[in-house]
Amino acid sequence: MAVITGPLLNMMKGENTGGVMMAVVKASSADVDLMARLLRAEAEGEGKQGMLLVGNVGINRVRANCSDFKGLRTIRQMVFQPHAFEAVTHGYFYQRPRESERRLARRNINGERFWPAKFSLWYFKPPGNCPQTWYGQPFVARFRSHCFYQPTGETCENVYNTF
Repeated sequence: MAVITGPLLNMMKGENTGGVMMAVVKASSADVDLMARLLRAEAEGEGKQGMLLVGNVGINRVRANCSDFKGLRTIRQMVFQPHAFEAVTHGYFYQRPRESERRLARRNINGERFWPAKFSLWYFKPPGNCPQTWYGQPFVARFRSHCFYQPTGETCENVYNTF
């Protein structure tokens, strides 16, 4: 069994490698700010981990090219996809992001993934228990008040090939 170390391991973990950020999606500073604003507006009450999970779902949507997200290629398209995120309809989303939120957004953009959103394309905050399926897609787990759902292989094989 091979042991991966050094810059390759750092790259796989989404870390900075020798001063070069290894982004998994193209992102300008405006995209980082947009993503940071989304993380805060959608999940600030869920803490840093909750915001990272929301970011995982967003980056997965940009990379997967399937289901409801076919044709999304940019962070801007993902954030403003019609009916995708309720937060964009509220003023809080439009406030300037904090540096701490930008750091979280960069971690997502650089490919850091966390269970239960590692392959998830959907999440929502139900008033009670998490349904076992969401629009026919299986429930993965709950993190605080958000339920996460990942696609079946038949619905979106691509999301499982994005490493």
